[in-house]
Amino acid sequence: MTEDRVEVIAKETVFDGYFRIDRYRLRHTLHEGGWSKPLVREVFERGHAVAVLPYDPVLDRVVLIEQFRVGAYAAGDPGWILEIVAGIIETGEDPADVARRETHEETGLDALDLMPIAEFYVSPGGTTQFNRLFCARVDATAAGGIHGLDHEGEDIRVIPIPVSELPKIISSTGIRDASTLIALQWLFANRETLRQADA
Repeated sequence: MTEDRVEVIAKETVFDGYFRIDRYRLRHTLHEGGWSKPLVREVFERGHAVAVLPYDPVLDRVVLIEQFRVGAYAAGDPGWILEIVAGIIETGEDPADVARRETHEETGLDALDLMPIAEFYVSPGGTTQFNRLFCARVDATAAGGIHGLDHEGEDIRVIPIPVSELPKIISSTGIRDASTLIALQWLFANRETLRQADA
């Protein structure tokens, strides 16, 4: 939306901790003309992020990770989620550089190539977070073990999985992370092209 379609009446930060929450009082133009009533909305500010699907086209294997996620726990799940690599983009960082760094930190593997998959808002009704999703070509021959940074409290288990096993894992709801599901659907659509390019 352009600036002349939204009027911010007031904005305040109502929480500033590990994440930040801003409260907006605003109004916007309506599709049929005129303006909306003033609305009060809280916006969750957690920064923009990258997510990376490590894929070995030679072994035809993806490298997923498992770690504790407090949001899943608070929603009633045990809390350990099977997902792809992800990390926050700090101010001034290049998303591709963050993707390479996070791939190494969380899996111990090097991203040999990066292919863009998609860019999307995680939940535009309540957060500004914008994700840039990549596929990284990796050599998964020695993938495994526990990774992550101690000073960030990370305890990440690396799990290499043959692509042929993924549909069964997905259908049994073994993967419940949106970025991971998007990345795997992209892989299913592009897998043969990726394998031929690496042959």
